Amino acid sequence: MSWQPPLIMGVINVTPDSFSDGGQFLGFEDALNQARLLASQGAQILDLGGESTRPGAQRVPLPEEQNRVLPLIKAIKGELDVQVSIDTMNSETAAAAVAAGADIVNDVSGGLSDPQMLSVVAGLDCKYVLSHWRGHSDVMDSLTGYSDVAREVVGELAEQVAMAVANGIGRDRIIVDPGLGFAKDMQQNWDLVARLDELEQLGLPILVGASRKRFLAHALDADNPQEVDMGRRDVATAVLTALLLQRKLWGVRVHNVQATADAISVVAALKGSA
Repeated sequence: MSWQPPLIMGVINVTPDSFSDGGQFLGFEDALNQARLLASQGAQILDLGGESTRPGAQRVPLPEEQNRVLPLIKAIKGELDVQVSIDTMNSETAAAAVAAGADIVNDVSGGLSDPQMLSVVAGLDCKYVLSHWRGHSDVMDSLTGYSDVAREVVGELAEQVAMAVANGIGRDRIIVDPGLGFAKDMQQNWDLVARLDELEQLGLPILVGASRKRFLAHALDADNPQEVDMGRRDVATAVLTALLLQRKLWGVRVHNVQATADAISVVAALKGSA
């Protein structure tokens, strides 16, 4: 079987407070121009979020979240040949986004934040990205107790998948995400990345979202990771993406689409000569 590169999911945070690009794309035209850029660079999916999930982030009222993303979804679907993913933990926003044209619901809580999410998604015509999650951004850094992080993440994801299926979401609609950076400390993130192949036992497509996260910055400067700029984090993301292409990945979620597309092209050229 020939090698299939992962889909590239480009991130657009329509928020004032996201950790890497907060405020850059809060304006409608700024966000739409970024969508055009990421699509031109090779993103097959655009992931739009109206609520930050960075550590310590505050929750956003539903009307505000929806006002940020719904007009943008409609504009993108009317102009660009891409899939749109809505990054939300709220079932009402998920339903409104799919009605506006979104193809994927990307729920970083994996159905654990909103009790209605799984049953609502079951009735929608969309894919569902189900992430490993233990708690909201204001508490997740205190929920990092694992004896074997990879085994426990796979086990907890299996339980969340079972809940989704029990609520009526077909397995053919589910994509799993290990939730890098969510309720994992620096070393646990690396342990999980190193054993990412263990997620394959779930028998479901895998999305990885390591882009620009703290554990990458920590690898570059352990003493002052907060001082590592986004350019260096993008290089680290592209390097990690290239290394992870030996795994069976459905998609990679990234902020810098060009760097990731280039990394995939280099790996594809190497594989083509093997």
